[in-house]
Amino acid sequence: MASMIMPAGLTDPAIESQGIFRAVLNAFSHPGTVRTVHLKEHPPAPLMVGTAAFGLMLLDMSTPLWVDPTLESAGARDYLGFHTGCAWAKDAGSAAFVILDATAGVSDFSGFSQGTLEYPDRSATLICQVDGLSGGEGTRLTGPGIEVENRLAVHGVASSFWDALERNRRAFPLGVDVVLIAKNRIACLPRTTKAEV
Repeated sequence: MASMIMPAGLTDPAIESQGIFRAVLNAFSHPGTVRTVHLKEHPPAPLMVGTAAFGLMLLDMSTPLWVDPTLESAGARDYLGFHTGCAWAKDAGSAAFVILDATAGVSDFSGFSQGTLEYPDRSATLICQVDGLSGGEGTRLTGPGIEVENRLAVHGVASSFWDALERNRRAFPLGVDVVLIAKNRIACLPRTTKAEV
């Protein structure tokens, strides 16, 4: 049997990781705005380009990762492990980063690491793959980093996702931060963002 050829990660890590970092930082600084990231080679399915780019930039041996079983495949696991050396969390609650299929019906964020009052930054970041992202329409977003309001349409998530996001916001300073990814498009929803559907 022929062995599978591992797709490349970052072909020019210094330059590419800076571009990805700027896009993600911009998305976190301006919640609900959509940014794009690029990789020269597509990652193994079911990882989206944005998910892989985010992982290649941030994951390492000190950042335990948990992947939703509906998204896990040998190719995806091998790809992230090979290119980042990331640690694998024993369960979702002990992960620093979590990759989810948000279209499968995410309705509760409380099972993920919420941080502590002393160290709220020790909470998880949820990387949620969705069907599509469109700026300028959809859910009304307000909060830090948003001058008046931003609008973001997230395709493929149920209303329970927005309910979970609101419960998460009310738990501040505890709670998770959410990164939404559709193909190579990224939008971020920090725990301080209020969403009104």
